[in-house]
Amino acid sequence: MKSKFGSLKRKLFVRVLLSALLIGIVGFVLVTWLVDGVLQNPFADWFVSAMRGLGANDDFAHIIYAKLFRQNKEIYLVVGYILLLLIVFYFSLSRITRYLNRINSAMDQVLFEDERPISLPSELSPVEDKLNEVKDTLRRKKLETKEAEQRKNDLVVYLAHDLKTPLTSVIGYLSLLSEAPDMPAKQRAKYTGIALDKAYRLEELINEFFDITRFNLQSINLEPRRIDLTLLLSQLVDEFYPLLSPKALTGRLSAEPNLIVWGDADKLARVFDNVIRNAINYSDENSEILVTAAHREDWAVVTVSNQGDPIPAHKLDKIFEKFYRLDEARSSKSGGSGLGLAIAKQIVELHGGRIGVQSDAESTRFSILIPYETVRNS
Repeated sequence: MKSKFGSLKRKLFVRVLLSALLIGIVGFVLVTWLVDGVLQNPFADWFVSAMRGLGANDDFAHIIYAKLFRQNKEIYLVVGYILLLLIVFYFSLSRITRYLNRINSAMDQVLFEDERPISLPSELSPVEDKLNEVKDTLRRKKLETKEAEQRKNDLVVYLAHDLKTPLTSVIGYLSLLSEAPDMPAKQRAKYTGIALDKAYRLEELINEFFDITRFNLQSINLEPRRIDLTLLLSQLVDEFYPLLSPKALTGRLSAEPNLIVWGDADKLARVFDNVIRNAINYSDENSEILVTAAHREDWAVVTVSNQGDPIPAHKLDKIFEKFYRLDEARSSKSGGSGLGLAIAKQIVELHGGRIGVQSDAESTRFSILIPYETVRNS
């Protein structure tokens, strides 16, 4: 940081040097021209005359003058130089106070969100750059927060609308069962099954409501322990088979055996659950979802790939933002609340890792990386 203020240091140094020279010149002029020159005899005559007025004779007046002024001349000169130094130094500080006032005004621009760019003297350009950077960052954060809040409000509306469908179905089928106690067992079982499915869907939507309200109200705390990542992924892939069948999807796991990591099992399971669920939602029918896990250089890498419509390049970074859904036109039935990938990213980063996505015509690939130092092979 010191090198950034080189211009300011040079300018202040020059001002101090000039002030010192000015003091020396002014002091020299005062001593040689005024004190020892023009004013010396007139002042002595005035002092002697004043003493006469008080009743003293000339000899006594000259003695008093000598004791008060001639013998203490050096002291008076030193005091005079000090006073002159303080006066010049005081006025020299005006430049520094002007700098501080300009910086204070610039901070007010940041505080009150003034749209105009901050402009400071050239010697304060590092401060100007930093304040403009802070201003831009705050503006961007505010915009991101506003957009996230808007997406959140939109999703609440979507979810509220989607709640009506399963709720209406549950009420309708339960009403039929209540009104027809002699309904054939096969038809009763069918209606009961449909009502149960709709009730499960209703539960999912309600859980999404809770996710939305809790996301900003809690921090994620990790409880790390030794995890068999291979076993964890195997269990997750098996659990997803019921969700694969409606679209005739197949799930395949290719992982190194006994891949041991150190982390929070529940949180990492949620990460993989969110990513795999996202892959299922956006996969083409009769396609494969492939999950791989292996060591790669300094990382343990888990990759989830699926075949489907490629993600537009301009949306690749946005899909990890909270409340963002890839397809705004989709209902929450398939699109979710837009929190899954945002939460996944937060959990991965808390483990010291990172998550990313690549997408092209062939496939979409989510990569989850865990730092090598947290990985141990048994």
